[in-house]
Amino acid sequence: MDKVPANLRDKLGIAIGQQTYKAYRDLLDSDRWQRLENLGARPQRLLFASTGTKDPKASDVLYIAALAAPNTVNTIPEETLRAFEEHGKVGRAMARDGGDCEEVLSSFTKAGIDLAKLAADLQSEGAESFDGSWQDLLTSIDTKSKALK
Repeated sequence: MDKVPANLRDKLGIAIGQQTYKAYRDLLDSDRWQRLENLGARPQRLLFASTGTKDPKASDVLYIAALAAPNTVNTIPEETLRAFEEHGKVGRAMARDGGDCEEVLSSFTKAGIDLAKLAADLQSEGAESFDGSWQDLLTSIDTKSKALK
């Protein structure tokens, strides 16, 4: 993301989170969901996963405050949670309507960032990382199982 202009740095993840939260709230407010809920369906909470700050120049608690919203779960890395305990503050909850997310995303596109390609690349990298962790877990279980025999 070296091509990102300074005024947009550390805003993409937040804008995508806001856009996702808006879509989630729109779904829960839909007539279709309301009919399901009336029949006993319960909504799944929206998950913001592993929201530690990757940019060393940014606040170490950037995403905790920015992604705070009702009916969501945020799996915060321990180091980030400790930093939040020390100096974090949550003001307002995330805007139900996504706030300025569409404007921010449009600014990235205007700056020449291919958001669809970036999303595909990040999804692929994430899947590879999870697969690697899964393989490590299986190896660990196998090793410990053999030690118990």
